[in-house]
Amino acid sequence: MLLSLLIGIGALAAGGGIGYTVRKNLASKAVDSAENHAQKIIEEARIKERDLLLEARDKALKVMDASKREDEVQKQELRRIQERLEKREGMFDQKILEFQEKQNKIQEKETQLETLRGEIMTVKEEQIAKLERIAQLTRDEAKNILMDHSERLYKDTLVDRIKRLEQEGVEEMQAKARYMIADAMQRYAQSVVSETTTSSVALTSDEMKGRIIGKEGRNIKAIENLTGVEILIDETPNMVTVSSFSLIRRHIAKKSIEKLMHDGRIHPGRIEEMVEQSKQELAADIKKAGEEAVFQMGVTGLDPRIVQILGRLKYRTSFGQNALLHSMEVGYLATFLAEELGANVAVCKKGGLLHDIGKAVDHEVQGSHPQLGYEIMKKFKLPEEVAYMSIAHHEDSPRTLEGIIVKVADALSASRPGARKDSAERYVQRVSELEDVATSFDGVDKAYAISAGREIRVFARPEVVDDLAAHKLARDIAKRIEDELEYPGEVKITLIREKRVIEFAR
Repeated sequence: MLLSLLIGIGALAAGGGIGYTVRKNLASKAVDSAENHAQKIIEEARIKERDLLLEARDKALKVMDASKREDEVQKQELRRIQERLEKREGMFDQKILEFQEKQNKIQEKETQLETLRGEIMTVKEEQIAKLERIAQLTRDEAKNILMDHSERLYKDTLVDRIKRLEQEGVEEMQAKARYMIADAMQRYAQSVVSETTTSSVALTSDEMKGRIIGKEGRNIKAIENLTGVEILIDETPNMVTVSSFSLIRRHIAKKSIEKLMHDGRIHPGRIEEMVEQSKQELAADIKKAGEEAVFQMGVTGLDPRIVQILGRLKYRTSFGQNALLHSMEVGYLATFLAEELGANVAVCKKGGLLHDIGKAVDHEVQGSHPQLGYEIMKKFKLPEEVAYMSIAHHEDSPRTLEGIIVKVADALSASRPGARKDSAERYVQRVSELEDVATSFDGVDKAYAISAGREIRVFARPEVVDDLAAHKLARDIAKRIEDELEYPGEVKITLIREKRVIEFAR
């Protein structure tokens, strides 16, 4: 048993030694094989590295050659450009020198010319002085004699030429003006009947007068205090008269009395209620009138408050012409004229409609209606060119074309026959002023205003005023009338120079 165990252990030890030797040999071979493979890989890498370096060097040499060639081309191009610039710079310097030389020559010639001019003027003055000594006349005296001689010699020719030029110019301008005005007027064919505000109230019976007066006059005093009018009760049957400078107050009073008659209860408390109702109705009517006017005109972008102020013009008249209808008419006419003349149509339309808006408040606010209208429009942020129309239609020479158009449209609307009323006293005064202006000139014998003051016939004394002076006299009269008098439209001056010789055969 022991022997067997020893034999086993010896066999196991011999097997382990043999295994170790075998494994060592195998491992040695594996190491040698790995070292050989690694050596082979390293060798291949060195070969590839050498090939890559050679290839990179070839490429670098090629790039360097290409760069050298491109650099050489650019250097040649730069040399050519530099040569051209140097050549041009030389030419430019040459031209500058030539220009300076020419400029110096011109300056020398100018100096010579100035010297010659001074010498010529000196010689001329000496000659004129000699001529004045020889003729014993100054230059101005000789010129006046020459002009007088030429005027006497060619008077008829000058008069004929002046007449022909004036006639041609007047005919051409009148034709154009007639066409434009007629076209504007026919495009806005509104009735010329002026609207008047009734100041009388029809009563149901004469007994109503006593009820309106009331006990100890308390009813009539209440109406007058609340409306600001004066009620006149006279012998006229079934009628009382309402008097006030304000048409709005007159309208409120009239409406209140009519409401009181319809209601039947007339006492101070009821009067106060009816007056308040009439004011509310009038405010609504004013707003509606302004909105309708703006809608009919096609004007947009206005503040509602300025539209309400515009509506107040329905209850405002100027020489019997309703102010709101007049404003609308001016807006229409200004629009038509602006279209013909190529002006700003929007400014003319809006400015024409609002040109008299100051009249809506001139009874309540101190100031002239052109300035009040301008301030109202500026307050409600309207453009300057539109606000200026309020002032332009009363200026002698508006500074804008649109201002002239609105001024002309205002004159057209105001001067049409039947559009406005004029008092007999004002008419007589205007006619008398026209005649006085004409007769104030030397050489005028008589002057007569005709055609309702639209024309004045001036009779000149032929022994004082000749044909040439007649033209100047007519222009001077027209200028004096324009500067000193106020009148609607235009005034025609017809100057007549007639010499009558009377002899008797006996």
